[in-house]
Amino acid sequence: MKENYLAKWLNGELTEAEMKVFRDSPEFETYERIASVSSRLEGPAFDTEAALDRVKQARAGNTGKVRRLQPAVRWLSIAAAVILMLTAGYFYINSLEATVEAKFAQRQELRLPDASEVLLNAGSELTYSKTKWDEKRQVRLTGEAYFKVAKGETFTVETPAGTVAVLGTQFNVLQRGDVFIVSCYEGRVRVTHKSKTIELPAGSAYRVVGSTAFKSETVEGDRPSWTGEETAFRSMPLSFVIDEFRRQYNMEVETRGFDLSRRYTGTISNTNMDLALQSISAPLQLTYEVAGNKVLIYAEETP
Repeated sequence: MKENYLAKWLNGELTEAEMKVFRDSPEFETYERIASVSSRLEGPAFDTEAALDRVKQARAGNTGKVRRLQPAVRWLSIAAAVILMLTAGYFYINSLEATVEAKFAQRQELRLPDASEVLLNAGSELTYSKTKWDEKRQVRLTGEAYFKVAKGETFTVETPAGTVAVLGTQFNVLQRGDVFIVSCYEGRVRVTHKSKTIELPAGSAYRVVGSTAFKSETVEGDRPSWTGEETAFRSMPLSFVIDEFRRQYNMEVETRGFDLSRRYTGTISNTNMDLALQSISAPLQLTYEVAGNKVLIYAEETP
């Protein structure tokens, strides 16, 4: 686990983007309840001096009688037990799942318990249950990942936009904002999106961009382009292309003087930033400037 969102949340260290992802996770409601109950636990007032006097009197009298615990002591004991249970519950819940993250300008490979292989693209995260994997092969994905699934029971990928179910195959899932694309390279996949189910054979894709869905598009190659040296785009909003550039190179990008909803078809390099910027700007007659980790892309006529 590259980064613990729960620990950062408890410490108030999550960024706005991380907080949005964390709030969308199925576990957030449980974590929030635990934190809320723990924050309200408070032992009643306890008079230390009076308690010390009672202890001294008891020792002086040496009566040997059993004395009942004062209410304050009992409440403190109960509160301590509750806090202990909540803490144990927190660590138990946290240990049930594994989360793997690929940060910006990074890719992450992982092998699941059934030997299925996953390659996460930059700016993506995958979560799965270690303890329940034998019962249900299921992962949750935000971002983009390429899967090589080992044969066995149904394998399910859940995303905020829809669900992908397969038995054993190779496929790619991309979900960022209002973009949801599933591409099948081997076998068959079943995609559920907004209560509709689509079967995709090898060599086809289901693509949703905004409110428009494209069914059974042709997939080129035997694996997604981003796993190589270039990322290909087919009629994608320019804003999406620039965001992908930002994730691949971990750069801050500012744009001026052009419509980010314009569609872009082409490829950008994953290994050469200058070449990638040229591929974006040249076809659309844009200009770019690089200063440190910042990029400015603007229309040529923009002052």
